[in-house]
Amino acid sequence: MSRTGRVERATKETKVLVEVDLDGTGVADVSTGVGFFDHMLDQLAKHGLFDLTVRTEGDLHIDSHHTMEDTALALGAAFREALGDRAGIRRFADAKVPLDEALAEVTVDVSGRPYLVHSEPEGMAPIIGRDYDTTMTRHIFESFVAQARVALHIHVPYGRNAHHIVEAQFKAFARALRFATESDPRVTWVPSTKGVL
Repeated sequence: MSRTGRVERATKETKVLVEVDLDGTGVADVSTGVGFFDHMLDQLAKHGLFDLTVRTEGDLHIDSHHTMEDTALALGAAFREALGDRAGIRRFADAKVPLDEALAEVTVDVSGRPYLVHSEPEGMAPIIGRDYDTTMTRHIFESFVAQARVALHIHVPYGRNAHHIVEAQFKAFARALRFATESDPRVTWVPSTKGVL
């Protein structure tokens, strides 16, 4: 059975297309107009082994906020569609990823219920590259979680370089999400008995 999702989202601020194949090989075709964000989505595909297409046209003449937020919302919705009823998946997973001096720890529960816990070192540089606002990292994950309906805990206990701190989060997120969404032939039930919030 194909585990793919396709979402189109259009607002006054953005126009977004996201396609994802959970059982891919890590092929990414991403264009949002925000260079560092594209790099992070590439990492999500590569380390999650998800095939990912993202096409976003946003109001970058204002700033990058709407572009990243709406892309993350569409990405979460595409993952939710690809997961279907979530039957037979591992559900829980975690990953730790170092990137030079930074370490990211991620735990995910693909439960059908959205929740985010996020912490990273204070005093990070405010901008990465030309237009990636580092305060948006949490909001990107918030937006994804809201639509994908997963519980996600991200903790970066230390790190100095903002690029490394954010990239380690996306890589660890990709690894944890990959393992949590993989099929387990021994699991035949839907992941949560509590239902959806």
